[in-house]
Amino acid sequence: MKNWLRKHPEVRTIRVAAADLNAQARGKRVPTRYADKVVDEGTRFPLSVLNLDIWGEDIDDSPLVFETGDADGVLKPTERGFMPMPWLEAPTALLPIWMFREDGRPYEGDPRHALRAVVDRFKAHGLTPVVAVELEFFLIDDSGRKLQVPVSPRSGKRRKAAETLSIRALDAFDTFFTDLYEACEEMDIPADTAISEAGLGQFEVNLMHCDDALRAADDAWLFKMLVKGLARRHGFAASFMAKPYEDYAGSGLHTHFSVLDAEGRNIFDDGGPQGTEMLRHAVGGCLNAMSGSTLIFAPHWNSYDRLVPDAHAPTGICWGYENRTAAVRIPSGSSRARRIEHRVAGGDVNPYLMLAAILGAALNGIEARAEPPAPITGNAYALDLPQVPTTWADAIDTFESSPEIAAIFAPELIRNFVLTKRQELHYMGELTPEERVEIYLDTV
Repeated sequence: MKNWLRKHPEVRTIRVAAADLNAQARGKRVPTRYADKVVDEGTRFPLSVLNLDIWGEDIDDSPLVFETGDADGVLKPTERGFMPMPWLEAPTALLPIWMFREDGRPYEGDPRHALRAVVDRFKAHGLTPVVAVELEFFLIDDSGRKLQVPVSPRSGKRRKAAETLSIRALDAFDTFFTDLYEACEEMDIPADTAISEAGLGQFEVNLMHCDDALRAADDAWLFKMLVKGLARRHGFAASFMAKPYEDYAGSGLHTHFSVLDAEGRNIFDDGGPQGTEMLRHAVGGCLNAMSGSTLIFAPHWNSYDRLVPDAHAPTGICWGYENRTAAVRIPSGSSRARRIEHRVAGGDVNPYLMLAAILGAALNGIEARAEPPAPITGNAYALDLPQVPTTWADAIDTFESSPEIAAIFAPELIRNFVLTKRQELHYMGELTPEERVEIYLDTV
């Protein structure tokens, strides 16, 4: 880590940042002359900082604040190390960090540690999850009272409608996407294909499969930070809000995963299109935990505008082969790449909590040899299926009481997340729709 800074003498300041429960980057600005101290000793800030609400306020009655004297945690660098921040004007480096207690134990309220705990459970079985994510987002002109697609730098015009898989729509923002891919190279984020999506000014970028789930979550968190920061440099906003426009599909964050055994074999591959018993057990675990996990997949008020029938967001708890209306899809293709696609999460999620929920549920199913119902065929929206919670309040209650969630997450994280979401639910209910959009546009 120290060598990276010595190879980049133009960098005069660094940011040290950890992801809180809402995936907001919380941390400090440090002159590079003190960077070695941060690398060697870490830094400190209160445990409660990882449990702030979406406005950055303390949680009322949180035991992390006055009850315990607002004690500090110790923040240490993750294995990711330093990386550039290409969206800033001055050369600056970012050092991702995560939180530990004073005695060196991982702080269980840190979402990155929650995912690490799930990965450790896989390791205990001699298994390794392989993960890829697809991130959808909107480019938005938010300079006026009404959100709209930005003016194309090429044509000087605005798109009037969505253009699914349109090359013209991509070319309209070619400068932005060129800068984005160059920045991903600088930050070592494995950005793959980009497409124009079904919403107005909506795009999707895929990140490549990775056999390190922590790194995959890091990539998604960093990518969201990069896209939002870089868009502002180009004169518009980028947002991962679940549903910025009432009349267009929302943004999802789809996760593809397979699992390797100790010999590197895909345990979902049976040599054919159906997949193994292990695949079906993993699907069963994902379906069993889906109601309890909805708060993680839809963590904000706006998230539930996306989770409605016939809007390209799965609402029925089901699975199917090559069926995008299902919550869990088994894609076709080579059996060696047999995998599960989990399609429920919105673009506004915390990637660490999302992957912990999905992979933890799959492992629950593998351990319990869970059997899923029969795969569906046809339109899931037209079938009589159990549904995910349809309101934020119901999702909070279901998350808090779910035995599947209790098998994945530490009690402290469950408590902190519930307190956070109940506080946000209360205050969001007092705002107008426009005020909610203003809050969510840049934060999620």
